[in-house]
Amino acid sequence: MRAFYLTDHEAPAELCDISVPAPAKGEIRLRIAACGLNFADLLMQKGTYQDTPELPFVLGMEVSGIVDALGEGVEGFAPGDRVAVFGGKGGLAEYGCFEANRAVKLPDSMGWTDAAGFQIAYGTSHLALDHRARLQPGETLLVLGAAGGVGLTAVEIGKLMGARVVACARGKDKLEAAKAAGADHLIDATDGDIRAEMKALGGADVVYDPVGGEQFTAAFRSCRPEGRILTIGFASGDVPQIKANHLMVKNLSVMGLYWGGYLAFRPEVLTGSLAQLMAWHGEGRLKPHVSNVLPLDRAAEGMELLRSRKSTGKVVITIADL
Repeated sequence: MRAFYLTDHEAPAELCDISVPAPAKGEIRLRIAACGLNFADLLMQKGTYQDTPELPFVLGMEVSGIVDALGEGVEGFAPGDRVAVFGGKGGLAEYGCFEANRAVKLPDSMGWTDAAGFQIAYGTSHLALDHRARLQPGETLLVLGAAGGVGLTAVEIGKLMGARVVACARGKDKLEAAKAAGADHLIDATDGDIRAEMKALGGADVVYDPVGGEQFTAAFRSCRPEGRILTIGFASGDVPQIKANHLMVKNLSVMGLYWGGYLAFRPEVLTGSLAQLMAWHGEGRLKPHVSNVLPLDRAAEGMELLRSRKSTGKVVITIADL
């Protein structure tokens, strides 16, 4: 089978021919239809992601496809089932084996492309805003990186939860994407003053930050008393340092969110969140934004779109027309 295979952290992944894997105990094998790309895939290539597998491995964290074979002891799935899986790796290939307890069956309303890019982006934002920050109707939510894969979902879910949403992104096109997702106010990160503009709006109750760096600092200073700041990632490459006395003065909370980590210690929180998101999608209340769809032989191009921040929403690689 063809696979986007990484053998060296000092060299780029390449499209190779490797053997079709056999499912181990507790696993299902998928004929993969599509794979969503994530910023974490870039970190895995460098070997700097917290859950980077041992070399060699196939890149691609989340997939959609059809169950092709069952490993020993698997119940609740059958060949032919349409599913999505957050496997953490193995998605950029024609076939992949994944733990069955990580798979979710797809509603009829969800196509392969949407399903491949749904779990991590929507799951991260819903778990962050609902479970961690307890976002309330009428509160002001500031979303940094608001046109990225997770940022757009935070705008959309925040609006669905009844918040006033302020979207911060770079340039007119990205801000228009955030506006289309439901943002009430827009801040251009290229030349705007985040702190001043948020102060004019009365400050932020919740900050959703997948960027870090200077934007984190400006957003931190724009929080209202008892504000909650969600650290989702550091796309800027700059991990901010926080002065604890500043937290104390305004009674602020800074909380981290690593979506995949819930699989290890509270999987029921993650699966409950996904069930809610799937229900919202089935009701037509969520409209995934996929900006780029590319075939497997252009997976490297898809990675570069993430690296250069030229995409809005998700980049999805199609593997097979199922």
